[in-house]
Amino acid sequence: MKLQFFIRALGFSVLLSSSLVALAAYPDRPVTIIIGFPPGTGTDTVTRIMADRLSQRMGQQFLVENKVGVAGSIGAGIAAKAKPDGYTLLVSASAPMSINPHIYKTLSYSPLTDFTPIGMLVWLPYLMVVNPNDPANTLQQFLANAQKSPTPISYGSTGNGATSNLVMSVLAKRANIEMTQVPYKGSSQAQADVIGGQLPVTFDTLSSSIAMVRVGKLKPLAVATLKRTELAPEIPTVVEQGFPGFEIGAWLGLFGPVGLPPAIQKTLLNEINLILQEPETRAKLAKGGAEVRASASSGEFAVFLKNDYENTGRLIRDFNIKPME
Repeated sequence: MKLQFFIRALGFSVLLSSSLVALAAYPDRPVTIIIGFPPGTGTDTVTRIMADRLSQRMGQQFLVENKVGVAGSIGAGIAAKAKPDGYTLLVSASAPMSINPHIYKTLSYSPLTDFTPIGMLVWLPYLMVVNPNDPANTLQQFLANAQKSPTPISYGSTGNGATSNLVMSVLAKRANIEMTQVPYKGSSQAQADVIGGQLPVTFDTLSSSIAMVRVGKLKPLAVATLKRTELAPEIPTVVEQGFPGFEIGAWLGLFGPVGLPPAIQKTLLNEINLILQEPETRAKLAKGGAEVRASASSGEFAVFLKNDYENTGRLIRDFNIKPME
């Protein structure tokens, strides 16, 4: 009996030691970061900046895979089902975690139970842009013209239930105008149609649209932040143009599947927070239209996620944004 106990204890000790060695060596092979949005979006830009620095700092490649569809939910669903060993991660925007569960009747994951929150990365302010030849130079002028239009004004979004859909739906409701959504697979396609004159307006991340604004191909009307963003202080807010308290944007955060070992969770949080403190990285993110908003702890990020999920659900109900069939 004592011999059997010793053998079992020895086996457990070897197994535990092997596990600790594996955790200590993390990562010892390439890591995949899934995102649910296409190239050219703010999520893609930020993720690639972070993946590049993680690769340099941690000595293994961090590879970005775009798994596009259902306003980011396809990628989230794939990541949720991955093995929780730290080699498949997810950078999610707020839509798959806080909006889509209230919009879509069936999703392949639960945002509050199927993931291990690691840490917040950035906040992406949303910017309303029109064609440079549009007669409106302010949000109020645009809305006044929309109210006079005999047919609803069309706007581009990155999918039904995406933040770009939510922010315009709330604005239209508060302004008492009708607007028709035209969903696109990505920001670049919607912007191309605004630039080409086929689409009147889109409301998307500053990070995805600021380059076209800088070269004069898009005209900015308003940013959806409570105060002017330091990333583009010359652009007035929706708030100062007649809509108090209007702030809707997207956050980006790093997640693992549920069951991710705490040691790996802590390692990744420490690494991303160190990266987010780097002046060069912050400058790159700012140039791309992203404001750094790091989490002090993974627990803090988990609390933020729960609160955002609940607050967004109330917003969707209050403004009667219809669930998907």
